[in-house]
Amino acid sequence: MTNIFIDHILEATWSQTLLNIFLLILCLYPVVGSFFWFAGSLSYRFLKTNKRDDNWEMIPVDQQPLITIMIPAHNEEVMIEETITYLFDQLNYTNFEVLVMNDGSTDDTAAIIHRLQDKYPRLRTVEIVKNKGKAHAFNIGMYFAKGEYILSNDADTIPEQDALMKYMNFFIHDRDMNTSAVTANMDVQNRTKLLGKSQTVEFSSIVGVIKRSQTSVNDSMYAYSGANTLYKKSFLIDVGGFRQNRATEDISIAWDHQMVGAVPRFAPNIVFHMNVPETIRDLYKQRKRWAQGGTEVWLTNIKKFLFHPIQRRYQLSMFVDSTLSIIWSFFFVITAVMFLILMGYFLITGNYERVFHGFMISFTFVTFELFAGFMQLLAALLLDHHGAKLKYWFFAPLYMLFYWMINPITVVTTFIPALKTILGFGSGTWVSPTRKSLQNKK
Repeated sequence: MTNIFIDHILEATWSQTLLNIFLLILCLYPVVGSFFWFAGSLSYRFLKTNKRDDNWEMIPVDQQPLITIMIPAHNEEVMIEETITYLFDQLNYTNFEVLVMNDGSTDDTAAIIHRLQDKYPRLRTVEIVKNKGKAHAFNIGMYFAKGEYILSNDADTIPEQDALMKYMNFFIHDRDMNTSAVTANMDVQNRTKLLGKSQTVEFSSIVGVIKRSQTSVNDSMYAYSGANTLYKKSFLIDVGGFRQNRATEDISIAWDHQMVGAVPRFAPNIVFHMNVPETIRDLYKQRKRWAQGGTEVWLTNIKKFLFHPIQRRYQLSMFVDSTLSIIWSFFFVITAVMFLILMGYFLITGNYERVFHGFMISFTFVTFELFAGFMQLLAALLLDHHGAKLKYWFFAPLYMLFYWMINPITVVTTFIPALKTILGFGSGTWVSPTRKSLQNKK
């Protein structure tokens, strides 16, 4: 009887220890994650040998592979002419065509495209009667694309002039035969408002640093950029194209490529300019879609990692981070609600000392998070464009807190919709934010 009692105590002790370790990991996840991405970005800068950031060559016209620049367009009358004109008049590449997938537009998008076809013979269009989402339009366009390579280019996005030439440098060598796609470096064009300036920092720190780190560790990548990525068409066909019922086609295709052993590439030296949401409402809607897309790919691939971890070892870090991110999101929301209820109870009962201690502990923890985030931000801004964006560091602190709060909330609120998608009830359509001209927005 005594031995059974001792065994029970030891078992309870081990269970409590494991639970405490797990809770500690969740508490420290944002801090440790920031330092991990910080170290990974430095590793990319100083240790990675095949990144080819500044080592690219001009390809003679007679040797340029044909690229199809595909623009899925749904009610893009504000932007479409400006974007098409830029692509034909400004890009330093000759052998390309532009294929606009007019995805059920009800405005003047079709009329603008037909008018521009008289000016640009290499402009083609496919009319889709009913809008079923970007992935659906892209899958149809794949089979009309003449190019061996397809550049996904949003209607509100313009790549730098040398973008196509730089992109192709990731495909023309023998060592690149397994490269499925190359995604470029996002730059915010509409920086006139505080939210735009803040997202300029985010795309450098959150997006740019994470992509550098993942690429540095094992050539993995959580997501392509849907706004501007060059795909090798054969690899799109190999995985059956884009998943049409997913909230984010760029996240799902990146995971699908890596599940078949293809290699994604990140090219921070290739810059494209895009509009970002300028209102909290539009930003929240965008982040909800991103969060749902991330949960969808996690749910889609969880069995592959659990039952075949060795086979999926090169993507395992990506899966572990996604798992911790989703669990931490629920942990954050639940503990935040509990904390607010508890502080409210202490206020009502007049226990102001406990309220003071509670907020001091929270302030200390947030300070550690901010310090870790600042280290990540500093590395990002120094690496991105050789420090040209350092002036936007001023807008970082408030946005970092906003990002860390909004991200777990969107993960939690979209978990059920993501689960419904996996069960076959999802949709790949969404409403884009209001478009504005890309000119003179800095």
